[in-house]
Amino acid sequence: MTTTEIATIAVPDELLENTAESRHFEGAADLPALAAGPDTYRFAGPVAWSVDVTNTGEALLVMGTAKATAATDCARCLDEVAYDLEGDIEGYFVMGGEEAEAPEDLEGDEFACLPEDHIIDLVPLIEQALLLELPLVPLCDDDCKGLCPRCGANLNEGPCACADEAAGEDNPFAALKNLKFD
Repeated sequence: MTTTEIATIAVPDELLENTAESRHFEGAADLPALAAGPDTYRFAGPVAWSVDVTNTGEALLVMGTAKATAATDCARCLDEVAYDLEGDIEGYFVMGGEEAEAPEDLEGDEFACLPEDHIIDLVPLIEQALLLELPLVPLCDDDCKGLCPRCGANLNEGPCACADEAAGEDNPFAALKNLKFD
């Protein structure tokens, strides 16, 4: 087992030379904010990662997990909301450099070539693992009432002062209140 404070693995020669050889690596990495659509997730601390690297004969298979706590703004009320994330790290690195043949059963985006220096950068794999765990719409609560569209008050804290005014004549929908449905 090798522990590191960065998200790279220097693959030892014995792992490259012996088919079915496996090694465990773990560490923590400081990642910048992670963008997912219009939302930006900030990490409360380092992202903990743990992987097993196995020589399959023609490639190195990287499998493990990444754990972190990430915070962003609620999509409705803009209060900060935190999520505990745990995603699966998966990577397949073909040995033999850039001239190595692509595996027949894999698409081009499902593998990478092992760099000549035999150092695997886990940051893209960690980011992919955590991105899959993020919600499509971050909410502080499923029943979040959001912000008043007029004054911007957080409606989770109670009704705003302009709630009564919204029914007034300056509301563009005020004309509809007298509409009769038969």
